[in-house]
Amino acid sequence: MAIQPIRLFGDPVLRKPAVEVVDFDKELRQLVSDLTDTMLDAPGAGLAAPQIGVGLRVFTWYVDGEVGHLVNPRLELSEEVQDGLEGCLSLPELTYECRRAMSVVAQGFDMHGEPLTIHGSELLARAIQHETDHLDGVLFIDRLDAAARKAAMKEIRESEWFGLEKPQVKISPHPTNGFGL
Repeated sequence: MAIQPIRLFGDPVLRKPAVEVVDFDKELRQLVSDLTDTMLDAPGAGLAAPQIGVGLRVFTWYVDGEVGHLVNPRLELSEEVQDGLEGCLSLPELTYECRRAMSVVAQGFDMHGEPLTIHGSELLARAIQHETDHLDGVLFIDRLDAAARKAAMKEIRESEWFGLEKPQVKISPHPTNGFGL
């Protein structure tokens, strides 16, 4: 088990688009393991590689007792939408109503390079969309309306965790292709 520190809002790696995985190797399998261990320890419903400082298109989820991962996701979203509370491990104790597609078909690969298609609705759809946003450098607060985003930013500035120290930058044990250095 290798629990990694979770990067918090303000760390630049959270705003950089992640790059596609091209090597489905031992390091990728270790990254998926680290993401899973860190997510379950936090605990959270999902965790994307940039949240542990690795700029690769990989995320894990834990929804309704199911643990999974997806590499290089591509999403097809339903036209039907859902509103629901959303939070983020990189924005501790912050939850806001956020609009997402009700269902999603996510295509990508598993950690061994095998094609994978995930059909998700409600909470799983929300988690997949949230984590894929992380891979694009988007945080859920970016999807809030102006008033909610303003309130969220105020709450972030007033939080105990924000601004106490500069984000720590460490060398990742995973290939980062220039991200997360």
